[in-house]
Amino acid sequence: MGRVASAGDNAAMESWHALLQKNVLDRRRWRTRDELHAAIVFWIEHTYNRRRRQRTLGKLTPVEYELAFTDHNAAVAA
Repeated sequence: MGRVASAGDNAAMESWHALLQKNVLDRRRWRTRDELHAAIVFWIEHTYNRRRRQRTLGKLTPVEYELAFTDHNAAVAA
């Protein structure tokens, strides 16, 4: 990150919050906080982390990259 009060400091989090709002918060009205919490956790674990491909991870999703990295380390250690 940059210096204090740099305009780029919050760009990544603001982008992430915009995705969360568009895909979860604005979809419907939530009756309870627990219901909303469950929806947010589901979206992060089942949609955001499993489908979003990253250029810096070789076009893999974070879950695919983590599994490949874990498998590679297990093979090296054996």
